[in-house]
Amino acid sequence: MFRRSCFRLCVWSDSRECFLRAAGEEKTGAVFMEMNRAARKNAFGRVMLEQFGECLAACERDPSIRSVVLRSTVPGVFSAGADLKERREMTQDEASVFVTNLRSSFSRLESLRCPTVALIHGVALGGGLELALSCDLRVCTAGSKLGVPETSLAIIPGAGGTQRLPRAIGIPRAKELIFTADPIAGQRAAAIGLVNHCAGSAEEAEAKAVGLATRIARNGPLAVQNAKVAVDEGMELSREQGMQVEKACYAKILVTKDRVRGLEAFAKKQVPVYEGN
Repeated sequence: MFRRSCFRLCVWSDSRECFLRAAGEEKTGAVFMEMNRAARKNAFGRVMLEQFGECLAACERDPSIRSVVLRSTVPGVFSAGADLKERREMTQDEASVFVTNLRSSFSRLESLRCPTVALIHGVALGGGLELALSCDLRVCTAGSKLGVPETSLAIIPGAGGTQRLPRAIGIPRAKELIFTADPIAGQRAAAIGLVNHCAGSAEEAEAKAVGLATRIARNGPLAVQNAKVAVDEGMELSREQGMQVEKACYAKILVTKDRVRGLEAFAKKQVPVYEGN
């Protein structure tokens, strides 16, 4: 189902720090985007950031990819954020460029046309949590540790954390996490709305994340994509302006063949098969 040209540079190999592969059966349209830098706990350095960008490009180009589960191959770690060891070797200008590239890469993830699910098992701190916040949905394990420790290092979250965190959990709670630099566990993260679901084990969390991605991929892809646009863009506007965004997105769906397929399947009590047109 997936276009081989899009996956050519992003398939798994021992040398790759970020790669794509099908989640479950390939025909579902759901894929894993996997972080694979065990030596640095999936901390983003130049190479990992470049390969992350290649994976994003593949997701942007391939319409058969309908949902993405972002996860780690490293046990007990989602991502430790930016590679501070590598950053110590950068000049001030190089560090500024790197953070800018990291921020824009996370914004690219956030802007993918298909929904994304962050699967967190273990540590998601600093840039690691900012990465998860760039996904549409988040699933974690109870033993996970999430937080933004930057102020303890005399810096601030620089990859979108000061903007996405308060939008996710509210301003006072976001300020508390940022100002104190204290991490929280998975159950607390679920209680304050930082994650959608908290599972008792890694296996349960993966089943939940893959289940969400597979369920999403089953629906009309153009409808899901336009719903994402309507929500994301509408939340940055007044309600009246947001209603106009919704109206425009709905108009795009009215002319699709998938809309007709859905109505016909409903009338015949069949499971619809959507083609994305």
